[in-house]
Amino acid sequence: MTGVSTHKGTQIGFKLLYQDAKEVMQIKTRMASHRIKYTDLSYRELEKVRQFRRDLIKTIPVAIIAIPPFANYLVFVLMYLFPRQLLIPHFWTPKRQVEYRQVYHSFRARHHWPLLKGLQQVSSQVKDSQLRSHLNHLCSKVQTGANPNASEILAVRGLFSGPPLGINRLSGDQMRQISSFLFLTPRLPGFLIKRRLLGHASELTLLDRALIRLGPHQLSDSEMRQACYVRGLNSDCVSTEKCREWLYQWLEISSSLKESEVSLLLHCLAFLSANYPNNGSHS
Repeated sequence: MTGVSTHKGTQIGFKLLYQDAKEVMQIKTRMASHRIKYTDLSYRELEKVRQFRRDLIKTIPVAIIAIPPFANYLVFVLMYLFPRQLLIPHFWTPKRQVEYRQVYHSFRARHHWPLLKGLQQVSSQVKDSQLRSHLNHLCSKVQTGANPNASEILAVRGLFSGPPLGINRLSGDQMRQISSFLFLTPRLPGFLIKRRLLGHASELTLLDRALIRLGPHQLSDSEMRQACYVRGLNSDCVSTEKCREWLYQWLEISSSLKESEVSLLLHCLAFLSANYPNNGSHS
């Protein structure tokens, strides 16, 4: 099977999945017995629960297909033909994991430039000339292949709390572009897309706060790369030191934002990752 090279690989995948399910159950049990709030979980606990929930959601279509009698044969055929779409990372070889992350990031990168062009169009609605200038400078800098720093991004934060770029003021097209960064389906009504974006923004903020409490220096190399990938960076093409540098800049911005400015955090998926260090290209 593509992505699951041997029967042994399948066994390892199920073992890893069982271990994750057991760990998540232990976390949930401890939360209930000690009355621990979700917001008080450690970074690794939050990341474990988040990733397990995403993996579980991905398995739902396969489980539905497998319900009819003798459908298991069809499921195995489909998993063989579409391993990236139907299998979760537990069943991918390390080589496949890197390969599939590259594929997924290429999907994400397609939306960098349309989003930036959309922001420049919106800038014409900004009455404050200084903020308008800062936004145009930021978009132009990214579009020309440069990497903005935290101060340049935070200089436009005022535009992302209310009109025209606050989370409650984004157009349908803008929300759909951002949804693609988060691998959320854009084919939903606007109010549902906004609700999902708010949920993911809150989740990112919660993860960031927990990571700051832990200290990014405590992460292993693989954890560092995963943290950067979740936040928009093509981390498999960046050195560990560059990943660490990038993550500190992300956290600097994230820790500075108010709850009402979460729209800017979502846009940072493009601002910070489009060119870092040479990710993405103009389309």
